[in-house]
Order: sequence, then C-alpha cells, then structure tokens
Amino acid sequence: MLQEFISQIGTLDPTIIYLVLFLFAFIENIFPPSPSDLVVVIGGTLIAHTEISFVTILALTSIGSSVGFVVMYFIGEFLGDKIIRKGKLKFIKLELLNKADIWFQKYGYNLILINRFIPGTRAVISFFCGVHRLKPSKTFLYAALSSIVWNVVLISLGFFLGNNIPMIDKILSTYSNTVLVITVLLATFFLIRFWLKKKKSK
Repeated sequence: MLQEFISQIGTLDPTIIYLVLFLFAFIENIFPPSPSDLVVVIGGTLIAHTEISFVTILALTSIGSSVGFVVMYFIGEFLGDKIIRKGKLKFIKLELLNKADIWFQKYGYNLILINRFIPGTRAVISFFCGVHRLKPSKTFLYAALSSIVWNVVLISLGFFLGNNIPMIDKILSTYSNTVLVITVLLATFFLIRFWLKKKKSK
C-alpha cells in the first residue's frame, strides 16, 4: 500500500512535489510534530524513477528549514521583549535569564549547528536564539548549514533504501528516541547541578 502511495506521488507534477517538500521543511520549525523528516525521505525515494532532482530537493528543504528557524527566532525576539524579559512568566527569573544570555552568546551558535540532529528541540532552540538576540544573519547561516547536512542524510536514506519506508521510519524513530532520552538525561543532570550549586551558595 505504501509503495502504491509513493508511486502515486511520483505521478504528480514535480513543482507540486517540490512545494510540498518546502512547506513540510518550513512547518516543522513552527509545529514540531510535523513528520517532515519522513516526507523528505519519501522525496529522496523519488529521485531514481522521476524527474525529481537531489540538488533541488536539498536546496528547497534546506531553505524551508532555515526560513522556518528564522521565523521562530523573530517570534522569540518579539515575545522575549514583550513577555519574558518583563517578568510576565513568573517561573522564569530575570537572574536566570541573564545567565542564559551569557550562555547563549557563548554556545548558542553551536546549538544551532547541531539543532537538526536533536529531535524535539528545533523549535525551542530557534525560539530562544531570538529571546537571547543572537545575530540574525549568523543564525540563518548556521541554521542553513545544519539543515543542509541533515537533509543530505535524509535524502540519501530515501535514495539508497528506495521504497523500504518502514525500515527508514524505524531507523529515524530509533535515532529520535535515543537522542531524546540522552538529551533529557543531560538536561536533568545540569538542572540538578545548577540547583545544588544555588543551594550551596545560600
């Protein structure tokens, strides 16, 4: 059934396919549950037997991802001034935000570079890059580089594994779950360490 579905997609006008790929790459930054990675992989399966081009898919999905990242950046910048920095979110203390400003200025661009490889954090990272006012041009450049590398992996998976989407889906799910667990464990470790440090300094 899935193979038939992919075959049907292959009969569509290439312009429509490219547009769908661009939109999914863009939307995932705004709505993280979007299955954009799988959609890009499906796009990669079409390269062998349609007019769809590897380079065009790579360019459009990478631009879509980068533009979506920057949109969330500007939303974060706007809400950061209007809500977060004015103390309207009581659980975010100004002292903590100031420390985060320093941390983001020091490591924020590296986070952008690896953000595509950390499932479930893409929208969060782009939002807080805006809150902490990283340079927009540099943010876009790093987001584009990260997107290009990740999309090369996804498109290549689709191209080399062909229509075996269940296997690809399993690979992506296993990767996402593993990285997510590691990320949560690391975040918990640093939060506990921060809390113990704060408690000791009192």
